[in-house]
Amino acid sequence: MPAEVETFDDVADEQVLERAAERFAAEGIRLPTFAQLARPRPEAAPPPTVDPDAPDPANLFRVHWYNGADRMAPVPVPDHLEIPTELSGTDCRIVLALGNRFPMVRAHKVLAAYACLVPRVVTGRFDPTEHRAVWPSTGNYARGGVAISRIMGCRGVAVLPEGMSTERFEWLERWVLEPSDVIRTVGTESNVKEIYDACRELAGDPANVIVNQFAEYANHVAHATVTAAALSHLYEHVTARRPGRLAAFVSASGSAGTLGAGDVLKDRYGARIVAAEALECPTMLCNGYGEHNIQGIGDKHIPLIHNVMNTDVVAAVSDASTDALGVLFASDAGRAELGRRGVPDAVLDALPDLGLSSMCNLLAAIKSARLLGLGADDVVVSVATDGGELYGSERQRYLQRHHPDGFGAREAAGVAARHLDGTTVDHIEELGAAGRERVFNLGYYTWVEQQGTSLEHFDARRRQSFWRALRERVAVWDELIGELNQRVAARRS
Repeated sequence: MPAEVETFDDVADEQVLERAAERFAAEGIRLPTFAQLARPRPEAAPPPTVDPDAPDPANLFRVHWYNGADRMAPVPVPDHLEIPTELSGTDCRIVLALGNRFPMVRAHKVLAAYACLVPRVVTGRFDPTEHRAVWPSTGNYARGGVAISRIMGCRGVAVLPEGMSTERFEWLERWVLEPSDVIRTVGTESNVKEIYDACRELAGDPANVIVNQFAEYANHVAHATVTAAALSHLYEHVTARRPGRLAAFVSASGSAGTLGAGDVLKDRYGARIVAAEALECPTMLCNGYGEHNIQGIGDKHIPLIHNVMNTDVVAAVSDASTDALGVLFASDAGRAELGRRGVPDAVLDALPDLGLSSMCNLLAAIKSARLLGLGADDVVVSVATDGGELYGSERQRYLQRHHPDGFGAREAAGVAARHLDGTTVDHIEELGAAGRERVFNLGYYTWVEQQGTSLEHFDARRRQSFWRALRERVAVWDELIGELNQRVAARRS
């Protein structure tokens, strides 16, 4: 493995580690291992008196897929939504794990933030008493990073495009320690390079540690460990009484962290891996041009942690569809229209649990089911990355732009016909060897030419042995987490 890959398997600075232990002892912080997050024990859950929206150290033990709707009570199987044929238009079973059950940010990105910072902490590479954690993001990862930073008693700096949803910025303003810790870069969801440029400037200050989700292999490893375990459990649960083949795993590219779960699901069940992106900025399909509003899936580059050579399908989804379905799923008129189509009440009640990128995953799953000819004996698993509560301002903008006179039964029927019934197999590609090479090579311009990654390291990512070796690091990290927890306990005794 190239030396450029930080494996975080040794203590780099004993004094820094000691200061972290002292801080954690003073604040009552104990870190969960990745194994504990993959299959949490109900008896280890924080007491219900701990507010899931508070920067309480106990909430670290809720950074997993096994929280109930109140985000406090543990559940035996990850909360999920199975999409009926009346909604999807396909006989294939589509199952979405609900990400808005995660604490503090109501999005699964808090798992990635925890995973990317903790290996640095337990090896003495991040000093919570001196360093500032810088979180480049298009929204939810930065929020997750700021939440983890607050718990650890250090400053978290959010770097995100100025065009993101109002709700994201309102949350950040409540959580950051200083107003200047929210840095708004030019553009919208697609403007990731501008985020990188801002981080390059911030990196000039040695107190700033850039925790770049797009290049942090711990992001991949966390999802390959925690999310893959949860989705495996979920798949086996939904097929216990009604057997079915796990035909595909779908996830929007974004940082490509969640796609890491697909590598494990492919090894374990033979599932194909579908990477989704926005049609208005089709990077994997058309090299990246334009901008879009599917918030949560930044584009115009291929993340360093995307295991491209293991990806089977690329599906592009229009933000016109996700914007429209956001209103359809959240409105009384929209749910009434879906009810007339036979969608069960329990599903109608759960639709507000889907945010924009969640609907992108849903539509990509429908496209994939049609492209691959999947039927009633097939299961597609995906994640609902966040919920509709983050996008009220976006729904208002959509209504003002497209339905200024109101959104009633006729408008709802039109949206359902166009954006559900009209979901076809356009803008989707099943990747062969040449297609994978094309997408893989596109990453060269970002990582080798712009970000200075060595060609040796870049090319090593073609081999599946590279990724499997990365995933083996989690056992070392868990051991180091345990050792730090012991240091903390010794100081508190």
